[in-house]
Amino acid sequence: MSSSVLFDTPGPRARVRNRLFTVLGSLALAGLLAFVVYRLDAKGQLDPNVWDIFNNAGVRTNIRDGILTTLKVFAVAGALSLVLGLLLAVARVSDHRPVRWFATGFIELFRAVPLLITIYALWVVFLTYKTDLGVVGDNAAFWGLVVGLTIYNGSVQAEVFRAGINAVPRGQVEAAHALGLRKYQVMTTLLLPQAVRSMLPTMISQLVVTLKDTSLGYIITYTELLYATRMMATNIIVNGENPFTAVTIVAGAIYITMCLALSSLATWLERRGRRAKTGIAVAVAAGAGEQPEVLGVAEDGAVAAGGDAGRPPA
Repeated sequence: MSSSVLFDTPGPRARVRNRLFTVLGSLALAGLLAFVVYRLDAKGQLDPNVWDIFNNAGVRTNIRDGILTTLKVFAVAGALSLVLGLLLAVARVSDHRPVRWFATGFIELFRAVPLLITIYALWVVFLTYKTDLGVVGDNAAFWGLVVGLTIYNGSVQAEVFRAGINAVPRGQVEAAHALGLRKYQVMTTLLLPQAVRSMLPTMISQLVVTLKDTSLGYIITYTELLYATRMMATNIIVNGENPFTAVTIVAGAIYITMCLALSSLATWLERRGRRAKTGIAVAVAAGAGEQPEVLGVAEDGAVAAGGDAGRPPA
């Protein structure tokens, strides 16, 4: 029987008990799902006429437009949040106290304020001063949603970047300063590349949160996917009722699909990062008059010796 530091391998009785709990849990979930389907059928929500509305061209167009506006907000807010997070992270690790204090206060403030309040407040500001700010029509809701998502998720991304920067061994930073590199050179050539690579899966996971948070746009009447489907269900009547359940199920399935796509990208990047192998040539001390021998790291991790090791093949 083998075990690790954090996990004891279960014995025969524990394995039987785990299998029993697994079967009981699966049966409970299956029963709950069957009950939900039964109640939906009893309420007439599984009537073919209810689901036939999605064969209407106008309904499909509304859903498509809602997806496009959601992706538009996500693309702009996601890119801006990464930029803002990078700037805040660099400011928070700065040696200048005023800069560090400002970045810390900004991050802690907007991480503590509910995102919905931030979005609504910004929407009111853009709507009130839209002429002075050059905002026209529905752009007030668009920029209120984008800026709100950028501020909140940028504050979270800043902590992700900072964690990646602090994870770089201190010896590398001291060695870089010993070589005469300036602070900005150490940050741009040493710290940030390693921080981004190590924290990339976490950054993409936070982008999934950004994508889900675009649904808060319905509060400020921005026509993203949730608002578009909600208004569509309000204006459609099937069998004397509004098909809110069917529309909600379809909208939820679309959100889940988009979020799973981003999550799969994060998982793929993490696995690819684990498989990545980098070769580092190490010079071996040679005697007087002798040519130094180089040890090259082969692709399979083996060490190859020889004067041509580490060089590309001719």
